[in-house]
Amino acid sequence: MTTARTIAFTLNGASVGADVKPHENLVELLQAQFGLTGARESCGQGMCGCCTVLVNGRAVSGCLYLASFADGAEVTTVEGLASGDALDPVQDAFIETAAFQCGYCTPGFILMAKQLLDEHPDPDDSMIRHYLSGNLCRCASYPQIVEAVRSAARRRLRRPSA
Repeated sequence: MTTARTIAFTLNGASVGADVKPHENLVELLQAQFGLTGARESCGQGMCGCCTVLVNGRAVSGCLYLASFADGAEVTTVEGLASGDALDPVQDAFIETAAFQCGYCTPGFILMAKQLLDEHPDPDDSMIRHYLSGNLCRCASYPQIVEAVRSAARRRLRRPSA
């Protein structure tokens, strides 16, 4: 018999609660209880990056991360990056450079790029490629993805600090 456990966490800036089963992963929770479909389970092994979400500012594979581990954490999905109608600079850059074709992998790349730029505001191409090496794009939009991260870095460096 599996019993659900109640957890509380911050999701995209809002305090939320959820009942989770012991085997439920974070992607399943986000989709089933919150209707957030940006993180997608693809490989189920944490090898493709489609399920990437940020937990306490660090990228995790949502298909491997048990939902119960989110208790007390701050979880950010691609849906939570925008501020009102204003997209995050990384999201803007991906649109500007057409850094996607089918878009299936795009949310994971955007969140990894955000983490990269939070840690290294002005990365070179080698660092970008290394940092994003755990995310796969089956449409082969890699040159545009690298350009999007470069563009996002420029945007963020120009942005006045709050």
